[in-house]
Amino acid sequence: MSGDLADIVWSVPWLAPYRAVGEALAHQISAGHSCADVLDGAGAPVRFVPQAELPAGIAYEQFIFEQRRVPTRDGLHDFFNGLAWVFFPQTKRRLNELQAAQIAADGVRPVRGPVRDAITVFDENAALLQAPDALWEALAARDWAQLFIAQRPLWAQARLTLFGHALLEKLVLPRKAITAHVYRVPLDVEPASLDAWLAQDLQAPRLAAKPFVPLPVLGVPGWWPPNEAPVFYADAQVFRPPRTQP
Repeated sequence: MSGDLADIVWSVPWLAPYRAVGEALAHQISAGHSCADVLDGAGAPVRFVPQAELPAGIAYEQFIFEQRRVPTRDGLHDFFNGLAWVFFPQTKRRLNELQAAQIAADGVRPVRGPVRDAITVFDENAALLQAPDALWEALAARDWAQLFIAQRPLWAQARLTLFGHALLEKLVLPRKAITAHVYRVPLDVEPASLDAWLAQDLQAPRLAAKPFVPLPVLGVPGWWPPNEAPVFYADAQVFRPPRTQP
C-alpha cells in the first residue's frame, strides 16, 4: 500500500526539493480538486488531463509525445509524476522523446525492449547521486560498511535527489527495503542546472546499458533516524552483498 496524499510528511529530507510547490498542490487536491486540474496550473510544459482522455489502443507515451497532454488519475503515483514534470521539465520531455522514438521504430510490443525498459526504470525509480569518488566506488562495489560507516563523513559533500515518481510514492510509507536505481551526476552540476544537464546526458545507448546502481535510500545518513546505529546496515536482506562471479 502506498497511502494517499494526506499521508505525505513534507518535512522528510527527500522531499525538501519539492516541498515549497508540492505541499501547496497536495493541499488543493486534498480539498477536493482533481489531480489533473491542480497539476495543470503548476507551470509544467505539458497539460494534465483526466485519464479518460487517453484513447483506447494508443500508447500512453505516444499520446504525451503527440498531444503534449499527460493522462492523469487521482492518487499519489500520478501526483508525483506531475511534480517531476514541474521540477524536471526538460528531463521528462527527453524521456518521453526517447520512448516515442522506440515506439516509432519497433511498435508497441508485449515485452519492452532494453531501451524502453531502462527508460521506464529511470522514470519510475531513479535517484540522482552527486558524490565524491570514494562514495561512488563504495556504492558500486556494494561495500555498505565503507559507504555508510567508514566514509560516513563524506556524505556531507554528497547530494542525493530522488527523481522517480514511483520511488517517491513508495516512500510516503517508508520501509527499510525501498531501493532506488542510482544514476551518477558530476559533483559540479548545480541544482539549478541539473535538469538541463540530465536531459542532455540521457541517451538511448547509455540507458540500454542500464547505468544504475541499487541504493536502499533510507540508509542515507540523516534521512532515517534508525540508521544512526551501525547495526542498521547489517541486514543482508536489504544491504545485499555483491553477486559473486560464477
